[in-house]
Order: sequence, then structure tokens, then C-alpha cells
Amino acid sequence: MAAVDSFQFLYREISSSCNSYFETLALVGALYTASRAVILLSDCCTLVRVHFLPRLIPSKKLTQRYGDWAVVYGASEPVAKAYTEELARHAISIIFVTRDPSSVRDMAAYLSQNYGVETVVVSADFSLDQVTCKPIKEALRGKDIGFLVNCVDESLASPQSLIEVPEQHLLDLVNRNIAVTTLMTRLVLPGMVDRSRGAVVNISSGACCRPLLGRVTLTASTGYLDHLSRALHLEYSGKGIFIQSLIPFQIASSEQQPSSSSSSPSRREGWFVPKPEVYARHAISTLGVSNRTTGYWPHTLQYGLMRCIPEWIWVLGSRVLVSSS
Repeated sequence: MAAVDSFQFLYREISSSCNSYFETLALVGALYTASRAVILLSDCCTLVRVHFLPRLIPSKKLTQRYGDWAVVYGASEPVAKAYTEELARHAISIIFVTRDPSSVRDMAAYLSQNYGVETVVVSADFSLDQVTCKPIKEALRGKDIGFLVNCVDESLASPQSLIEVPEQHLLDLVNRNIAVTTLMTRLVLPGMVDRSRGAVVNISSGACCRPLLGRVTLTASTGYLDHLSRALHLEYSGKGIFIQSLIPFQIASSEQQPSSSSSSPSRREGWFVPKPEVYARHAISTLGVSNRTTGYWPHTLQYGLMRCIPEWIWVLGSRVLVSSS
């Protein structure tokens, strides 16, 4: 057996025998770095394409692209209210579908007076099953329905464990945010298919991207709405209908619309917490561009950062924050 004279000699012998492994590891590292760089570049291009170019490049009027009328369910929510006003600003008439007509009557009068559009308020008690569909179908008859806007009930965002929610209240929440939004889509889609144009916009929440402690109904309902939108887009995009899932994070003056990354129900207005009207103006510019988006580019940055966090770290951090509060 040959004697080893020094550590340097031993190191040279070992390193020479491992050179091939080092080169392989270096190649793997280079490929991984290149793939992450390509993903980052792709995300940046998508950010510009979705949120900036549509606001800079003129396009056809919304009435020409989709239709003259919009059906809105959940218009009493701040985000949906701002989105509806933005549609009216583009000369689109509005059909409000609501259980409580008094909650949107003032808004309907305001839109008619300020934007010169027609407004119709349809009272619908969906607990009456198919009987409810008749007045909605009557309101839709003979109109060029170009938009359907469904908005999740923001009362879902109140921190509350599942066993604390009264049974009847839980059934009402599931009915309003899952069954009714699906039914509204079912009622409006046939006319859009016949005209080969239209847009369905489902406004849920960024909460669908990660589980949140104390908000089981919120994450579940928004997750359903998000997946419903993506499935509908797959099924109907080839028929000229654009289906969009809007997943906003926190919005100012909306006390119940939380950021997915915070347990605090409300925040002051800021760059990442826009006013509802600011958010609506940005979100409506993404119509026809992205079928799943936050609708507001700072929120997209938040979403991109959140995607980088493994879910187990997210869950661990959420538990630490809750236990320390």
C-alpha cells in the first residue's frame, strides 16, 4: 500500500476522482438557475402584458366586444359596486339581481342619473328554488347580455371557526356563494353562446390561494369560485365567451376583504391596498387579456411572492402569528 505523505496529496487525489461529480452538480445548478431566470422573465412579461399594455393600447369599446347589458349578482359588496360603476362608465346598462332590492336601488338611480344607462332591479329569493329563475329570465329576455358579474359575500371574511358558525347561516352562505353563482352562470350562458360573445367575471379573493386560520368558509367558497371560472374558461373560451377569475387581495374601505397574508380585517389605503374604484379601473382593463388574475398589478406582485413560500412554511407562520396575537 502506498504511503500518504501529506494532506495536500490526499486532497488532490480525492478531488481529481470527484471532478466528474463536481461538473455534474455545477451543470445542474446552472440549469436550475437558468430555469428560475426564465420563469422570472416570463412573469415580468406577463405582468406587463396583463396590467400595463391594455391600459396603454386603445381597444374596442366593451359594448362592441361583449354586449350592451351586464347582469350583476352581489352588487352590494364594495368591490362589485365599484366594478358595476366602471361598467356603467363604459355605457353598459345594468341588471341587478339581489335578495334585497333596497340595497341597490339607490345605486341603480345613481348610475342612471350620472351615466345615462338603463338599470333594472330584479328581486330574487333563491330559497324558492326554480321559481326564482322566472323573473330573472324575464329580465334577460330580448337584451344583449354581454357581462355577468358574480361577487363573493365579504361577510365570509370575518374570522370565525367552522363550529362557531350557526348551521342555518352556514347553509345560507354556501347557497349564496356557491349554488347561486353557479345558477346565475347557468342562466346567462345560453344567450352568450347563441351570440358567440360575452364575459363572465367571478370576483372572489386572494384567500383562495392559501389556507387561512379562522376563515374556512372564505377559502372554500373563493376556491370553488376560482376553480369554477377556470373550468368554464376551458369549456367555453372556444365559443367566444371570456371567463375571468378575479382574485383580489385587500382593498381599502372594504372592512371584510382580507389580504391572504394578514389576519387583520382592515388596513389603511395604500399602494397595495387600493380604493375599490381604483381596483375596478385596473381590473376591467384585464378583460379579454387574462382569464385568472388579481386584477391589480401590486396584488400580482403579492401573489408572486406568496407562490414562492412553501405551504408548510405558510401554515407554520400562520399558526405562530395566531398564537402570538
